[in-house]
Amino acid sequence: MNQQIEKFQLRNWELVSINPNKRNWHRSDYFSYWAVTIQSIIGFSLIASLHLLYDLNSIIVLSGCLIAVLLVFIFTNIVGKISQTSGLPFPVILRLSMGFNGARYIGMIRGLVGIFMFGVQTFFISKSLGYLFRIILYQIDNQILNNEYLLIFFFALNPLDWFSLLITLLFQLYLFSKGPESNRIFIKFSAYFIYFGLILFLFFIISENFNEVVNSLMLSTVIENAISKKNIFPLISVTGTMFAYFSILIVSFGDFSRYAKNKKEMNIGNFTIILNLIIFSFFAILLTIGSDIILTKNSISVEQLLTNPNDIIAKFNNSVLTVFSLIFILVSMISSNLIANYIPSQNALINFLPNSLNLNKAGYIIILLGMVFGGFWLSIFNQSGFLSMFDSLTAFFGPIFGVVIADYYLIKREKINHKELFYPKENTEYIYSSGWNYKAIFSLIIGFIFSISTIWNPSLSQLETFGWVIGAFFSFVLYYFINND
Repeated sequence: MNQQIEKFQLRNWELVSINPNKRNWHRSDYFSYWAVTIQSIIGFSLIASLHLLYDLNSIIVLSGCLIAVLLVFIFTNIVGKISQTSGLPFPVILRLSMGFNGARYIGMIRGLVGIFMFGVQTFFISKSLGYLFRIILYQIDNQILNNEYLLIFFFALNPLDWFSLLITLLFQLYLFSKGPESNRIFIKFSAYFIYFGLILFLFFIISENFNEVVNSLMLSTVIENAISKKNIFPLISVTGTMFAYFSILIVSFGDFSRYAKNKKEMNIGNFTIILNLIIFSFFAILLTIGSDIILTKNSISVEQLLTNPNDIIAKFNNSVLTVFSLIFILVSMISSNLIANYIPSQNALINFLPNSLNLNKAGYIIILLGMVFGGFWLSIFNQSGFLSMFDSLTAFFGPIFGVVIADYYLIKREKINHKELFYPKENTEYIYSSGWNYKAIFSLIIGFIFSISTIWNPSLSQLETFGWVIGAFFSFVLYYFINND
């Protein structure tokens, strides 16, 4: 068995420690990283939904979000330090605690979730792109959209939709395949470009109803209304919901912290998540309030509309505003797809087949599967319980975090044997039992049971948003104690 492991696990240049000369991420790069993460449509929808769901005071929404991102800041610094000091990506870090084979399969859980979400988000990107194409075609000749060949549907998508999906996939493949440095530049460009777009859209909103927007904002930020026992549960709910939004990114943050120039730059850069959240929440709340005022004046029903930027834009009946807004939305979704889904999946795939894959080959696999998941999203997966399965898989991420942290900080005392990490042989440190650390796997499964219980057990549904933390805690404690018995 050990011979099989040794034959399989070979050094891959995409997985080895980053050259110090290429550790060029500064605090401004991590500001952009968190900006892109927050600036997504999902992020906007989440903040707007929280503002509308409970009819909350804006202070409560912002307070809950701030508590959540403080937790994210702490956890990302803890896990990010491992990759920052070693220069290793998340899947390789897993070898420390899980063993070589354990790291392959456990790492692929993050890869599969990333690939699935890449495909789903690609589907939504393509729908926005298709909407943009329709606007352009309508301006040329509105009769084009009535042609039969554009009205024939195949798997819930017409030819224009399929064309948009294909263009989206190929464009992302081209953009993302240029390497880490190109990705860094694109992330930074996206962050500032989207903020510029938000400023323009906000200017349009406020210019239409300045006094009403300001008055509504002032009413929603009365401190006296926020300080109340009735707001305790909503505050906890907002905190949990916002943390759950970021939780998938925490465990694989090492894929990005490995590029940090030093620990200080990473820590300060991570702290900017708070600044990004304040800025973006300000935009989201103002845009929600302003859009509500304008659309209500125009006798447009705003029920469930204000949580989707695409729907808001469509109702303004302003083609110039719509085109520019869609461009900003497209950049936002593509950049967040890169960070949250593409790069983590890429590293997981390479770690699974290090002898066979590089960045480009792994990218081809992601694009191919993205086509499947994206193309069949509405017709099959959305109605088959497929998404529920992947929601369940994400319950592993907290327990993975707990085991990795306990192993690195408490068991191994922050020591890594880089040579044995890449050349598994009998009696080496990370070989464990034929490539599996069964103590880690056992701790992981127990933590997963506690985490998944918050999803599957209706009586624990109020704890669902904290399932990540619960799973991490139990796995952390259990792994520590069974290694010190």
